[in-house]
Amino acid sequence: MAKQALIEQRPWLLASIAAASAFYFLGDEPIFEGIWGLLAKGSAVGLLALYVLLRVPHDRHRTDGLLLVAALLLAAAGDVAIELWFEIGGAFFAAAHCVAMALYWRNPRARHSPSQQMVSLALLVGTPLVSFLLSGEAMIAIYATFLGAMAASAWYSRFPRYRVGTGAVLFVMSDWLIFARFGPLDLEPANALLIWPLYYAGQVMIATGIVQCMRGEQPVR
Repeated sequence: MAKQALIEQRPWLLASIAAASAFYFLGDEPIFEGIWGLLAKGSAVGLLALYVLLRVPHDRHRTDGLLLVAALLLAAAGDVAIELWFEIGGAFFAAAHCVAMALYWRNPRARHSPSQQMVSLALLVGTPLVSFLLSGEAMIAIYATFLGAMAASAWYSRFPRYRVGTGAVLFVMSDWLIFARFGPLDLEPANALLIWPLYYAGQVMIATGIVQCMRGEQPVR
């Protein structure tokens, strides 16, 4: 049954990857100006949310799965909104981080080594600090407190750190490149080349890592 479900639902993951690739490689083409570009960008994580919804088992993990779907849908809304109004997009992402934190707090890890505790603390404190140093903007630092708390919570959760925790770190790195555009540090062309791949790869790693754990297809580490 698990194999059959994977065969049936994989097209939504592939459609998500196709939308993300189209936005990245064709975003500057005339056909992607306006509504089509927004549709491609929003569909990338939006279809990932649909993939998660169809893959989450109907058992005790259902609530966790719905929290993950909600976080992805809020992020997809943020992807679109940020192209139109930066602050509104940031608000959607802050809401997505809050929902994701609720998911991670529902799934704490039984034991933590001192080194892993330090990594979580570094993400919690370092994310807003680096964000402020890169941008010089207090509002960005405030948003980054949500971002850092999300990443620290992901690292502290029971989900595999090499998938979910690393995905959250990639999310942070992507946002750092965005924030650098507001400050004096010129990181181009890294910004243009890496913001979207880092962000989308992080979302895919988070979503697939959590779903596989819920389905028992990935050992919890």
